[in-house]
Amino acid sequence: MLEGPVNQPELVQEKTTHISENIDRAKRPKLKLGIALILFVVVVTVVWINMKLKNANPESAKPEMIYVAGGTFMMGSNDGEANEKPVHKVTVSSFYIGKREVTQREWQDVMGSNSSYFKGDDLPVELVSWYDAVDYCNKRSIKDGLTPCYSGSGSSISCNWNANGYRLPTEAEWEYAARGGNKSKGYKYSGSDDLGSVAWFKSNSGDTTQSVGTKQPNELGIYDMSGNVWEWCWDWFDEGYYSRSQSSDPIEVGSKLYRVVRGGSWFHNPADLRVWIRYGNYPSSRFSRFGVRLVRAK
Repeated sequence: MLEGPVNQPELVQEKTTHISENIDRAKRPKLKLGIALILFVVVVTVVWINMKLKNANPESAKPEMIYVAGGTFMMGSNDGEANEKPVHKVTVSSFYIGKREVTQREWQDVMGSNSSYFKGDDLPVELVSWYDAVDYCNKRSIKDGLTPCYSGSGSSISCNWNANGYRLPTEAEWEYAARGGNKSKGYKYSGSDDLGSVAWFKSNSGDTTQSVGTKQPNELGIYDMSGNVWEWCWDWFDEGYYSRSQSSDPIEVGSKLYRVVRGGSWFHNPADLRVWIRYGNYPSSRFSRFGVRLVRAK
């Protein structure tokens, strides 16, 4: 009777162990590659989701502002209406102004609603009163971590000119910026004597507002200061204010009946879009021709 090796089971077990180890070594590169692919897919997915979320609300960032270096200019016109006279020298301190009119997307983002007559994310917000505009300035300031400028209510609303939040432009700031500030070329309209190249007005608007920033900007890179929508200013409107205006950073107190609006709109003729034209309306008024542009102190 032949006797086999007494350690046969141990040899079989050792061979099996070696085979198993070899298989594990073969699987390791594939396993590492699989893990790397999974991590890659996860990273790409996270980046894609973040991009989608950002693009879903691109206006959630702070409004784009243009720096307007202070300077001196001749305000008004001797060729226009009586309330545009006399031409007088005004000095304005430096400030920041919105590159574009406030859009409906921006308004919705802060106020949670949009009552504009013409609907569109990139259209200027309208059907907003002066009071609505002031409220938006404060809420936008808080949202962006800034100190609100306005306090009080009704005809007793006051402005903290030292606050770093958003506010409405003074009438002098508005005209200085519309004329091109210290880069002004003396145009009749904001950015050109060719109205159609810089403004939406009665003849080219199609009887509606148009997306902001689609015409040429003025000398400072600001869009739509002539046309699209009238823009509320801080000042009370006074027909004869220019004859007694302050010479430095003037703020019109007026009769406390109307607030100033500037710039003309999609509805108006060329004469109403000149950079020196001035009108006023009740601060509670809401029209599809009235919108908002922001300003901040330097």
